[in-house]
Amino acid sequence: MKKIKILAYSLLLMSFYSCNTNAQTKKLSTEPKANKAIAVFAEGCFWCSEHVFEAVVGVEEVTSGYTGGTTKNPSYEQVGSQRTGHAEAVLVVYDPKIVSFSQLVDVFFASQDPTTPNQQGPDVGSAYRSIAFYKNETEMKIIQSKIKELTVNNTFTDPIVTEVLPVTDFYAAEDYHQNYVKLNQNNSYVRNVSIPRYELFKKTYKGKLKSKS
Repeated sequence: MKKIKILAYSLLLMSFYSCNTNAQTKKLSTEPKANKAIAVFAEGCFWCSEHVFEAVVGVEEVTSGYTGGTTKNPSYEQVGSQRTGHAEAVLVVYDPKIVSFSQLVDVFFASQDPTTPNQQGPDVGSAYRSIAFYKNETEMKIIQSKIKELTVNNTFTDPIVTEVLPVTDFYAAEDYHQNYVKLNQNNSYVRNVSIPRYELFKKTYKGKLKSKS
């Protein structure tokens, strides 16, 4: 009887977790509100990316999520299987009067290694590939110009493999992924990967960061 109860309880938890996970993922609009702008970047673990972009002056909100794939409303587990085509990414809402798209592209390249295909640090797989998304031709040219500049200046030892793609459907990740670094300071990944990556970014990036960072 005890085994039956344990099994039933386990199945109930699995069912709840599955339903809860699906309920927490949702498609977000990539159209900005008045006087705001939106940018989307993928550069490995979105915990790290969110923490980086939130520190930039002019950035008002950052959401961790999934984009670049074909599966609708994907879960973290599905994206992690590397079968949906999605990459972990961030949707950045910013004030274009304070920070420009070009400056955010600088943040993007200063906070990652864009030369490792399907990998960022310890995270390996297509979900961790480097992608700079654009909403129009002007943004596309800004990204391409930055890649050319970094290449000419030999900023990186190896060739840049960042994909340059148009913005597509963006799905917000499950709630527990949002503000992950701030809320999980004692997590081993945060301590050993996210924080060191952020500290390196601060030394590299020449733009303005929020004082609390």
